[in-house]
Parts: sequence; C-alpha cells; structure tokens
Amino acid sequence: MAKFEVKNVLGKTVSELELSDKVFNIVPHNQSMFDLILFERAEWRQGSHSTKNRAEVRGGGRKPWRQKGTGRARQGSIRSPQWRGGGIVFGPTTEKNYSLKINKKVKLLAYRSVLSQLTNENKIFVLDNIDFVTPKTKDFIIMLSNFDAKNKKILLIIDSNEKSYNTYLSVRNLPNVFITDVRDIFINDLLSVNNIVLTKEVAKMLEGRFL
Repeated sequence: MAKFEVKNVLGKTVSELELSDKVFNIVPHNQSMFDLILFERAEWRQGSHSTKNRAEVRGGGRKPWRQKGTGRARQGSIRSPQWRGGGIVFGPTTEKNYSLKINKKVKLLAYRSVLSQLTNENKIFVLDNIDFVTPKTKDFIIMLSNFDAKNKKILLIIDSNEKSYNTYLSVRNLPNVFITDVRDIFINDLLSVNNIVLTKEVAKMLEGRFL
C-alpha cells in the first residue's frame, strides 16, 4: 500500500493514510500519458476556423478582360486564388475533425501513471481538513508557507459537493493556485503544476475512481 502522511494546515503530521499501489505506486507508463495528453488537447480544440474558397467569395462573376488580344494572361475571375481578395486554396474549414480516440484502459493507465509519478516525487500533500470557516486568502498563503510551497504552482483538488465554497473564495485570487473538482481532473492539470493539495477524503475518491 502507498503511504501518505496526513498533515494539518500547520504542516504537522497528524496521521497516516494508506492507498492502493495500483493507483499511486505503479511504474509510470510514459506512452499512455503522452497519448492522453494528445487526446485532451484535441478535445479542447474548437475547430471553429473557416475560410472561403473561390465559390464562396463575393464578386468575380464577370470575366475581368477578354480571353485574347490584351497581351495579358488569361483570367476568368478576379476571385481566383491568385488574386488579392480571392478564394483560399485548401484552407481550414469547420468540417475538419480534430478528435482522437483512446481506449479506456489506456486512459486509466495514464492517470495511474501520473499519480504514481507525483507520489514518487513527493509532490502530493494530503491534509486532514482544509475547510475554512470564513474565506480568507491570507490563511491559505500561510498554509502553503508551512509546506514550503508558497511561490509554487499549486493544484487544489476539492469535492464540490462538500462545504468547499469558502475554500474556493480563499484561493480564487491567487495567480499560482488552481482549483478543480475531483470529478473534473485532466492530466494536463496534474502535470503542469509543482504540487497537488487535497484532503484525505478526496484522495480516497481518487483511489476509487482510478482503481
């Protein structure tokens, strides 16, 4: 079993938490993590780019000059691609689909790999409780200082179904702290920060989700 020290907001160890090795202590599989990163980034692409071809550009219905006798190259329309303001050849359209496919087992392996990697690097801080009675950013900064993570990029994982609104209000103005729900985790979020902060209840929810 993977063991974590459960600490309070003062940075002192109060208990120990054991979680499954299948989620937090496997050999990281780099290819699955890479595939999931590509999958997530492809899903974020809107695909709203669009250009007009020569049939869609306004104007150009009339031949600019006669076919022969002018000494100039033959032209059929001023909206041909070689003209300024003409149609675009092979430009991006909304018909292009950027979505990728990934197997569920590969996706599960990727999340297990990144959580195991963060565990091996001691980047996961498990707390007994981080619920604030009143929203106060200063208290959260003091808590980060107790973990020597004041100026680092932090991902705070919470359970939005619990009483966590005061916690959200306490961290929303901090530029280096990102907050997300345990059900809406992306692998890009996990890999783009220096440390992960979560409660022991959220840690157990992660274990149950990826076990």
